[in-house]
Amino acid sequence: MDLQSTGAVLMVRPAHLAFNHETAASNAFQSSDLSGLASLTDGSVQAAATREFDGLANRLVRLGVRVVVAEDTPEPAKPDAIFPNNWVSFHDDGTVVLYPMQAPNRRLERRADVIQQVLTQGGFLATRTVDLTHHEAQRRFLEGTGSLVLDRSHRVAYAALSPRTHGDVLDEFARVLGYEVVTFNAADARGTPIYHTNVLMAVGSAFAVVCSEAIGDGHEREAVQGSLRASGHRVVEITLEQMQLFAGNLLELAPAAGGRVIALSSAAWSVFTAPQRRILESYGEPCVAPIPVIERLGGGSVRCMLAEIHLPGSSIAPAGSPTVPAGSPTVPVIS
Repeated sequence: MDLQSTGAVLMVRPAHLAFNHETAASNAFQSSDLSGLASLTDGSVQAAATREFDGLANRLVRLGVRVVVAEDTPEPAKPDAIFPNNWVSFHDDGTVVLYPMQAPNRRLERRADVIQQVLTQGGFLATRTVDLTHHEAQRRFLEGTGSLVLDRSHRVAYAALSPRTHGDVLDEFARVLGYEVVTFNAADARGTPIYHTNVLMAVGSAFAVVCSEAIGDGHEREAVQGSLRASGHRVVEITLEQMQLFAGNLLELAPAAGGRVIALSSAAWSVFTAPQRRILESYGEPCVAPIPVIERLGGGSVRCMLAEIHLPGSSIAPAGSPTVPAGSPTVPVIS
C-alpha cells in the first residue's frame, strides 16, 4: 500500500475566481495584474479560469487519476474556492480534518456537501472528523496542506511558520494525527515571509523538491534537509526564482493502474533545468497544465488545486472510471 501518494483527488470548479483582497497582505504570489496573458483574449477571467481548471482535470483523468469534481456555489462569492486543500484533508485511517482559515471569506469554502460528495460519489469511507476551526476565534490558523507538507509514510509534517500557520494549531494536529512536526521560517527574495509551505517544498514517495534558499536559518535548513535525508528522499533543490514560478508547488499521485504522476503547472515545469526534469521524470510522468490566470489571481498553483483523497474505500464504492468535470469535451462524465 502506498501511504504517501493517492490516485484520487478532490477539485472544486470555481464559480467566481477573483483577486482576493482579504488574502493579498500575506500572499506575495498573487497579483491583480493580468496584462500579457494570451489566455484572456476573450476578455473573460471566469471563462479562462474554467478552461484552465478543466484542462488540468482532464489531463489527470487521462493519466488514470480519479478526480471528484465539486461545483463552487455562485453565492456567496468565494474567490479562492478553487484551492480546497486549504480547508480539508483526507487521511487513510478514515479521518477528515477541517482547518482554521485566516481570511473570513475563505471560511465560506468549508462545505459539508462537498465532503459528502467525496464519500458518496467517490465511494470513500470517513470514520472521524477532526475539527480545528475553533482556533479561528483566537486568530490561530493552519491552512491544510498549504501550511502542511506531509510525509505521510514517515509521519512527518513540514511547516513554514507564517500568519497562516500557527504553532498551537500545529501542535494539536500533530498530537491528534500522530505526526512529528519540522517547523522553520522562510522568506522570498524580498524578505517577505512565505505564506504557505507548499510553495517552497513538495514531498513524494522517494523524492522531495525544496527551496532551501528560502529557509533563512542554517539550523532550520539542516533540520529540513536532515529529516528528508533520514527518510530516504532524493532532494531536488530549487532557487528562489524557480520557487516564485511555483516549481515547489507540485504533487505526486499514484493512479490505481500503477506508476506515478507528478502534477504541476506549465510555468513550474518551464523553469526546471534539464537535469532537474530528468530527475523528476525518473519518479513519475509529468502532468503539466497551463493555468496562468489561476496562478496570477489566486497566488497558488496546481498542487493547491488538489485535495488528495487518502480515505479507505467503502463497501459500496462505485466501480471503475474516474469522476470528471461536467461538460468535458474529451472524457465521459460520471454522475
